[in-house]
Amino acid sequence: QVQLVESGGGLVHPGGSLRLSCAASGSISRINTMGWYHQAPGKQRELVATITRAGSRTYADSVKGRFTISRDNDKNTVVLQMNSLKPEDTSVYYCNAQVRAYYTSTYEPYWGQGTQVTVSS
Repeated sequence: QVQLVESGGGLVHPGGSLRLSCAASGSISRINTMGWYHQAPGKQRELVATITRAGSRTYADSVKGRFTISRDNDKNTVVLQMNSLKPEDTSVYYCNAQVRAYYTSTYEPYWGQGTQVTVSS
């Protein structure tokens, strides 16, 4: 069993900052890619940022230069630092991890419960 727990969402004014954190726990052997996705009501879940174990980062065009993703492989955590927030960033943000559990030889995706981010003046 693997669980991802997120924190750090909230309400912020345009131009403000938030830091989202996600901690993975459970029967984890290894985590490959970790990332953050967002999903607004009635829309598909979309990639925000990902980071590999080696530290290679991918960002959606809409957040480049504003968001920074980082991770701690030993602690199985991933953080999304969000700066210069815009109203269009408003969404539910979900943590994702490609996890190889102790009971399997394959990587499978796990998701957090989601945390609400609202950017409004």
